[in-house]
Amino acid sequence: MHSSKPPRRKVVPANGDDSGDKLDQLLLSSAICNNEDLGSFIRKAFISGKPETLHHHLRQFARSKESEIEEVCKAHYQDFILAVDDLRSLLSDVDSLKSSLSDSNSKLQSVARPLLSSLDAFVETRNVSKNVNLAIESVKTCIQLTEVCSRANRHLSGDNFYMALKCVDAIEREYLDKTPSSTLKRMLEKKIPEIRSHIERKVNKEFGDWLVEIRVVSRNLGQLAIGQASAARQREEDLRIKQRQAEEQSRLSLRDCIYALEEEEDDEIAASGGGIGEDGYGNNGGGGGGGILGFDLTPLYRAYHIHQTLGLEDRFKQYYFENRKLQLTSDFQVSSMTPFLESHQTFFAQIAGFFVVEDRVLRTGGGLISKMEVENLWEIAVSKMCSVLEDQFSRMQTANHLLLIKDYVSLLGVTLRRFGYPIDALLDVLSKHRDKYHELLLSDCRKQIAEALSADKFDQMLMKKEYEYSMNVLSFQIQTSDIVPAFPYVAPFSSTVPDCCRIVRSFIEDSVSFMSYGGQLEFYEVVKKYLDRLLSEVLDEGLVKLINTSVNGVSQAMQVAANMTVLERACDFFFRHAAQLSGVPLRMVERSRRQFPLRKARDAAEEMLSGLLKAKVDGFMTLIENVNWMADEPSQSGNEYVNEVIIYLEILVSTAQQILPAQVLKRVLQRVLSHISEKIVGALVSDSVKKISVNAITGIDVDIRLLESFADNQAPLFPDGEVDQLKTALAESRQLINLLQSNHPENFLNPVIRERSYNTLDYRKVVAVSEKLRDPSDRLFGTFGSRGPRQNPKKKSLDALIKRLKDVS
Repeated sequence: MHSSKPPRRKVVPANGDDSGDKLDQLLLSSAICNNEDLGSFIRKAFISGKPETLHHHLRQFARSKESEIEEVCKAHYQDFILAVDDLRSLLSDVDSLKSSLSDSNSKLQSVARPLLSSLDAFVETRNVSKNVNLAIESVKTCIQLTEVCSRANRHLSGDNFYMALKCVDAIEREYLDKTPSSTLKRMLEKKIPEIRSHIERKVNKEFGDWLVEIRVVSRNLGQLAIGQASAARQREEDLRIKQRQAEEQSRLSLRDCIYALEEEEDDEIAASGGGIGEDGYGNNGGGGGGGILGFDLTPLYRAYHIHQTLGLEDRFKQYYFENRKLQLTSDFQVSSMTPFLESHQTFFAQIAGFFVVEDRVLRTGGGLISKMEVENLWEIAVSKMCSVLEDQFSRMQTANHLLLIKDYVSLLGVTLRRFGYPIDALLDVLSKHRDKYHELLLSDCRKQIAEALSADKFDQMLMKKEYEYSMNVLSFQIQTSDIVPAFPYVAPFSSTVPDCCRIVRSFIEDSVSFMSYGGQLEFYEVVKKYLDRLLSEVLDEGLVKLINTSVNGVSQAMQVAANMTVLERACDFFFRHAAQLSGVPLRMVERSRRQFPLRKARDAAEEMLSGLLKAKVDGFMTLIENVNWMADEPSQSGNEYVNEVIIYLEILVSTAQQILPAQVLKRVLQRVLSHISEKIVGALVSDSVKKISVNAITGIDVDIRLLESFADNQAPLFPDGEVDQLKTALAESRQLINLLQSNHPENFLNPVIRERSYNTLDYRKVVAVSEKLRDPSDRLFGTFGSRGPRQNPKKKSLDALIKRLKDVS
C-alpha cells in the first residue's frame, strides 16, 4: 500500500459521437478520477429532471472500473496467495501463543491474586493517609489563620492599628482563598471590611482629637517661639551695648581700648530650632522637641500612615488641608469683646504656632502637605494679618499701644522668617504707620512735658545720694566734671531738667524701638527728624510758654536760664544716644552738629532775665535825676545812682555765678551794662536836662569808669579777653563822654576816626548833648555860645561840629 496520494488520472474519451450525454459522461468520469466534488453534477441532474441519466452514467463508470480491478487483481494474484499462506502460518503461531498466554495468565493470576489484595489494601490506606494529611494541613491552616486573627485582635485591642491592618492584609492575601472552612471564610469576608472601617473611624477620631489639641499647642508654641526671638533680640541688644561701650572706651582711651567682644553662650535655646525639634515631634513625638515645649505629631503621622495603608492617601491629604485651612480661618477671628491690645499676643502667637507646625509637617510629613499648599496658607494669613493691623492701627490713638503691637509683630516676623516665610508685607504695614506713631508719640510727650514744666518750683535740685546723682545727672551726661561731688549736692538746675530729659530719652528709645526690626537698616535720619521736632516744636515751645507765663522774678528767670544751659548739654546727649541706639558711629554725629534746637527758649530765658534785671536797674537809675548837671566841682567817687547799681550788680554776680555758666552770665551782664549805658545817654539827651556842665560830664565819666572797673573785676569769672566784651557794652556812653571831653571833637566828622572811636554814636544824640553843654568858666570853653572876642578853640571846634551835624540832618 502506498501512503502517497495517487496521481490524477486523465480519462480519454471513447470513440463515438459527440452527443451531450457522452460529454456529460466524460466530464463525470474525469471528476471522479480527479476526486472532485460531484455536487454540481447531482444538482444539474435533478434540476434537469434526469437523475436516471446520472445513475446510468455512474453504473457505466463502475463497470468500466471493474475491468481495471480485475486486471490489477490478476497482476497481484501471486502476492495474494503468498500472503494467505503467511497468514495461515501466522494463525498457527497465534494459536500456540494463545495457549501459552493462557497458561501464563493462569499462573500469573494465581501468583498475583494475593499481591493485588495487598495492593488494594495499600491504595485504600494511602487514600486514607492523603485524607488525613489533607485534614491536618487544613487544621494547620486554620490554626495559623486563627493565630493571625488573634494577633490582629490583640493589635486592635492595643490600638496598634498599623499592625492590625498588616495582619488583615496577610489574612486576605495568604489565607482567605486557602481557608478550607466555608463558615470561617464567610466570617472573614464579612469582618475584614468591618475591621478596616473600625480602624479608619478610630484613627479619624484620634486625628480629630489631635486637631483640637494642636490649636492649644500651636498657641503655646507660638508664644514660646516669639519669646525665644525676644530673648535673642535682647541678647543682641546687650551685645550692641557692650560694643558701644567698647567703642566709647576706644574713642576716649587708645591705650585701654577694647577691640573684641565675646558673646556669651546661651544654653536655653537649642541652636537647631530654638526649642523645636528637627524631626517634627515634641517631647512626646519620639524626636526630642527640645526646649521648654514640644509638640507631638505622632497622631497625625499615624493617621496618615494608616490611610496610606488603607489606600486612602489622597483623600486624607485633602481632608487634612481643608481642616487646617478651616482652623487657620477660625484663628483670624478677632473678638470684639476683648480689646485688641489685650488679645494681639494670643492672636499672633496662634498664627505663628500654626505655621511652625506646618513647616515641620512639610519637612517631615512625607508629602502630607506640599510646599505650594503651605505658601497658599501663608498668603491667606499674611493678607488677613495685614488687614487686621491696618484696621486696628487706624483706630488706635495711643503711641504706646502701637509700639507694643509693632514690637510683637516684628518678633512674629523674626520668628517666621527663620522658617522661610516672607514677611515683607507685614513690615510694609508697620512702615506705613510710622508717621502716625510718631505724631501720637509727640502728642504724648507734649502732655508729659507740659506737666513736668508746670510742676517746676524754680528751685535748685537737691540730691542726697549718689544714685540720685547718677540717675539725674550722669545718665544724661549733663555733668560739668568727671569728679563725683560730695553729698548732699545742690545742682545748678531744677527738677524740670531731668524730668524733661527722661521724657526725651524715652521718646528716643520708643522711636528707635518702632523703627528697629522694621525692615529698614538705616533709620537714624528718621529718628533724628522726629527728635528735632520734639525738641524744637514741643520742648522749646513749652519752655517759651513757661518763661512767658510763669517766670515772675529774677531768681526764677535765673534758674530757667541755668536750666537752658544744662539742656544744651543734654541735647548733645540726646543726638548721641539716638545715634548709638540706631547703630550710627558717634563721629558721624559729632561731624554733623546742628544748631541748638532750644535756642528760642534760651533766648527767651536770657531776655526775660535781662529784662527783669533791667527793671531792677531802672529802679536805681531813677537816681540819675538827682545828678547836678551844672555842678561846680566834678564828683570824685561817682554819683549815687551808679554806686547803687554797682552794689546791686555785685550782689547779682555773686549769686548768679553759683547757678549761671560764665557765658550766660556774660551775655546777661552785657545786656544790663548796655542798658545802663543807654540810660546814661538817654539821661544826657533827655529833655528834662536843659544844660550840662563840664563838671557833670566829668562826673559821668567817673560813673562810667566805675562801671568799667566793675567789668574788669569780673575777669576771674571769664576767659581771657571776654572782659573786654563786657566793657564794650558801655561803648555808647563811653564814646559820647570821650567825644565831649575830647580836645578835637571835630574828629567825629572824620569817617575813619568815627568808625574807629565813635562807631556806636548817633549824631543826633551828639548834637543834642553838645548843645546842652555849657561851662561859665573860660578855662575850657570860654564864652561857649557867645559872640565874645575870646573863644576857646575847643568850643569853636564843638560849634563847628554841631553846625556840620545839623546840616547833615
